[in-house]
Amino acid sequence: MARLPKLPNLLDRKIYKTGQTRGADDDQIFQNRVGRNSTVLIPLAVWRGHETIRKLDYENGYIVLVPPPEYFGAGCQGKLQQEGVEVGQNALVFYELRSHWNEWNPEQAGLTAPTSRITPLGGSYVARVANTTAEGDERINRGYTSTGLKGAGIRLYEYAPTAVIQSARVQLEALFWLAEDAVQTCVEVGMEEAAVAERRAAALALAKKTGLLDYQALRDARTIDASDKLVCPLCLERLSSLGFMSRMGQAAGRERHDLTVTEINLFHIKELAYGLFNHRPYNLGWGHHHCNVVCKDSGIVETLKWMKAVTVRNSHLFGE
Repeated sequence: MARLPKLPNLLDRKIYKTGQTRGADDDQIFQNRVGRNSTVLIPLAVWRGHETIRKLDYENGYIVLVPPPEYFGAGCQGKLQQEGVEVGQNALVFYELRSHWNEWNPEQAGLTAPTSRITPLGGSYVARVANTTAEGDERINRGYTSTGLKGAGIRLYEYAPTAVIQSARVQLEALFWLAEDAVQTCVEVGMEEAAVAERRAAALALAKKTGLLDYQALRDARTIDASDKLVCPLCLERLSSLGFMSRMGQAAGRERHDLTVTEINLFHIKELAYGLFNHRPYNLGWGHHHCNVVCKDSGIVETLKWMKAVTVRNSHLFGE
């Protein structure tokens, strides 16, 4: 079977990266930009509060993060065992506070740092304790700090299985081709017209065949308008496909040579949250970078309510 013409590099990379998690630095417990099907980290309180989370079959396993008081307290270890939580197997004692480190020092308690993300974990605790400048205490990072094993896992709410990641990519490419100037843009950035036509037809056909091109569902999700053209889910302005190919403009004097943010970004319609696995088809679209920043993790409806309140309070500026 002949290979399809390749998408422009920036667009191809952008669609691929939708299957990866957000970034994380070395002082965080999370892995930096890895697949959404990676090992997930589940705070103990979340494990206890969401039955769905406990029953899900994670492709690369999970690690429950147990606060020190919930492990060292009287009767706590027996309770954890009843809940299916076993430190060293599917759970780790997680130190974030220096007071916990001082009161229940893991090294004095005979605990060791893990060597694996898969059961058995090869250790019992992990620490990411911030430094305190006033007292001169240094940061404490233990576990998952080596070059080949940085970060314990991913944020639970970013998880998606491989099949969902792949379906999402199919739908997101189809959405790109619904931008009103998609064909023209791809030609302008170097694709041959015949190659553009072939790739577009194949992408839309695959999305339709796999149930990912339900136009009414896409309209209901705020990803396309009444004319089936690509729009930003927050402001509902039509999106130009040029935004997929161009870097964000930068303020004079504050330029960064390594800036990789484009004008259009992945957009979750219903926000990511514990207990909800919202990285899935018909909950994903493309939106303006600044609209995404404004929306953050609040969700579209709550953000629009806030925006309305702000404009009402400032209505005098518009002569109203």
